[in-house]
Amino acid sequence: MNKERPPQAGDTRNPFWFLGGRAQILVPGTATGGTLSVMEFNDSKGHAPPLHVHEAEDEIWIVLDGEITFFVGDDRHDLLAGAVAHGPRGVPHSYLVRSPNARMVVAFGPAGIEQWFAANSSPISDVNDVPASFDIGAIVASAEAYSLRVAGPPPVA
Repeated sequence: MNKERPPQAGDTRNPFWFLGGRAQILVPGTATGGTLSVMEFNDSKGHAPPLHVHEAEDEIWIVLDGEITFFVGDDRHDLLAGAVAHGPRGVPHSYLVRSPNARMVVAFGPAGIEQWFAANSSPISDVNDVPASFDIGAIVASAEAYSLRVAGPPPVA
């Protein structure tokens, strides 16, 4: 009898809930010697994480589907599918999903932050699941260990 184990938070083969959106680790840092990790995010309209700063890694955002506005420092980038933006370490940034749904791939270099996402996730057990509830205070409190800090509220425009 072939029994598949249930999805676990942070599995690289299974998507998980993070801040109300779906996320998945596509390439963990363990596969690249810690130089790079790659994740995919699927979010709905209005999704926006708090303005935050990564002190340890740069980010490259690649929009696969939808329309997403990225806020990087004082700059605003309205991107459609196929567009790319850069979030340098040390610069406050966030994004806002403008289309009904959006999907993007994010590369982090060096790797490591994907472990924070996994540690603060909830497994998705069924494709028809609704996003899991989350404790933003606990997620923010755990960020310091990954050189990540919240710099302000989520963008709204």
